[in-house]
Amino acid sequence: MLDVFIGSLLQVIDLLLTLYIWVIIARCIISWIMPYPFHPAVRFLYRITEPVLAPARKIIPPIYGLDLSPILVIFAIYFIKNMIHYFLIKLFIYKYAFPL
Repeated sequence: MLDVFIGSLLQVIDLLLTLYIWVIIARCIISWIMPYPFHPAVRFLYRITEPVLAPARKIIPPIYGLDLSPILVIFAIYFIKNMIHYFLIKLFIYKYAFPL
């Protein structure tokens, strides 16, 4: 029963990370078209993504006006997602392939 709960929780976390990747991509696209900065949708995207992108900008500062921090954050999220998939596979393979 606990393994089903943990598996479901990891899948929900994986879904939320995927949605966050799409929010970062939406913010990048919005930044290219220069919309009205006080629009609620634009403010929401910036408020949701800035706490993660600001520390990444300290690691990789903008190069010639090109902000590469979203790429770094997306790579980090994919790394976390791969770790989640690894734990899901390990949890279910060892649970059902080698029952005690």
